Amino acid sequence: MNKNLLQKLDNLTSEPGVYQFKDDSGEVIYVGKAKRLNQRVRSYFQKSADHTGKIQALVRKISDLDVIITDSEAEALILENNLIKKHRPRYNILYRDDKTYPYICISNEERPRVFPTRTIIRDGSRYYGPYDHVGKMRLMLETIRKAFRLCTCACSSRMIDHSRGMPKWGKCFEDYFENCSYETEPEEYKQKINQVVRLLNGHTRELIRDLKHDMDALSENLEFEKAAVLRDGILSLEKYSSKMKMVSADGLDRDVFAIESDWDENVACGVLFQVREGKLIGKYHRFLKNIEGRDRKTLLQSFMEDYYTSALSGTVPDEVCMGNELQNDEPLFEYLWQSKNRKVPLTVPQRGEKAQMVQMARANASLLLKEWVLEKIKADQGRVPHSVKALERDLQLQRLPRRIECFDISNFQGAYTVGSMVCFVDGQPRKSEYKRFHIKDVDGPDDFASMRQVVRRRYERLKQTGGQLPDLVVVDGGKGQLSGSVETLKEIGMHNDLAVIGLAKRLEEIFFPGETYPVMIPKSSSSLKLLQRIRDEAHRFAITFHRDVRSKQTFRSELQEIPGIGVKSSEKLIKHFGSAAEVAKQDFETLKQVVGKKSATAVFSYFSPEQKEEK
Repeated sequence: MNKNLLQKLDNLTSEPGVYQFKDDSGEVIYVGKAKRLNQRVRSYFQKSADHTGKIQALVRKISDLDVIITDSEAEALILENNLIKKHRPRYNILYRDDKTYPYICISNEERPRVFPTRTIIRDGSRYYGPYDHVGKMRLMLETIRKAFRLCTCACSSRMIDHSRGMPKWGKCFEDYFENCSYETEPEEYKQKINQVVRLLNGHTRELIRDLKHDMDALSENLEFEKAAVLRDGILSLEKYSSKMKMVSADGLDRDVFAIESDWDENVACGVLFQVREGKLIGKYHRFLKNIEGRDRKTLLQSFMEDYYTSALSGTVPDEVCMGNELQNDEPLFEYLWQSKNRKVPLTVPQRGEKAQMVQMARANASLLLKEWVLEKIKADQGRVPHSVKALERDLQLQRLPRRIECFDISNFQGAYTVGSMVCFVDGQPRKSEYKRFHIKDVDGPDDFASMRQVVRRRYERLKQTGGQLPDLVVVDGGKGQLSGSVETLKEIGMHNDLAVIGLAKRLEEIFFPGETYPVMIPKSSSSLKLLQRIRDEAHRFAITFHRDVRSKQTFRSELQEIPGIGVKSSEKLIKHFGSAAEVAKQDFETLKQVVGKKSATAVFSYFSPEQKEEK
């Protein structure tokens, strides 16, 4: 732990807030909230704490810490959610929608518009949804048009092309079908928008009752035309309400949450049922990824916090029902209390209608999760080339070798020894993940020791950083290189995690750990051709690196023979000009700008024509 981080830990406050862990590069790798920042943050660094492997990997990467103090846990909850969405930290739970959900937006304007959208813009507008099916959203928009005679297209005054003779002041395409509501008086228009909000919040029964009261009042005043308009609107609302499924007889507003997880696929699915006036008006789900090390309580709490702190303006219900208890319900309880101005109970029902609703939500989550996994399997199978499947079959591997890493060693009479690692994913090179190694502390042309060093450095680092392990490791060489590599993997405790083979060049023999005799794959097999391609790419990459190192060392050695030119000056010249031959072509002023007057004089004199003739 560095001094800067240690000082920050010593000066932490006991106030509520949000903390951000950063790595050496300054990237945010984890965001969390706390009721007392000093206690929560320090708990990560306590040796006695029972941390999971993932938390231990996180702590090893922490290099810096930022904290933001808030007035309450509720504010910390909102800020944490926003920071996670902004930075998408590696060690936080990440959310993934299987599609872009449609919403109904009431714009933040002097004369608000009501229209469908799939994009949330944080400009003060109110968004209602999300709708799990676009047909349900269209049914709602149609009800709004018929019941309140409001325009529901997304056209605004900024989008009107006046050069084509279209009406001014925001009249839209629906005006040509006599469905535009722009001519409505401001006060009446405001009243209609308020009624739309009540409808979108699911308070249909109360809305119909109030409209019937207004209709009766208009009839008594002999305003029959206006009363007929309200009558038609009421019929539309009743028709819409009849299509909603009744799930509770008490008529209360409830949000029902449940979650199911698949630990093998490292994914979970959360489902929300929106129940208003006892009727199911909406269903919403999200997939949670990167869930390793989290229990069901933590996942459910994360899903609920993300929903309630999002940009949506849906009303807070009278009660929240959950499939199981939360890990820590205090921040969410405080947030709901502030939003509702009264206590909102968080319950885990065990019997009755509410328990049935929770069970229905859980069944939906389980079904959605199974569908997601099946789609993923189908997609993965569709992307895997035949050669990769053939390699799994021919080598009788335990899993599909989708990610293969191959090692090679290159040297010149024991000098300038280097190692290379190439990575192939689904039969194609992934050059961004190639690695090069300078071999250290190995005397002479010892390929066995060099290979052991490269394998150790690669997988020790991978073990520390928690990176993705390959499905197959290929060592360029026979039994000697393979045995040394396997012994190294045993020393670092990773021999059971990796499938390793050796590929000998002469007869294209394949060696397995502990096996005396090699395996021969038919020359025409696509699996052998894939292995040859990977081995040849590792060899090419190693040779290229070796030549580059040898060339630079040779050039650097020649420059260091010049009296007065040391290691640093020679490195500057090579870095700037590329080679000793290019350095020899430069004039005195150019050399002076790179290494100064004294060194430039020495180099220029060394490569001057008179000196060359003497040589």
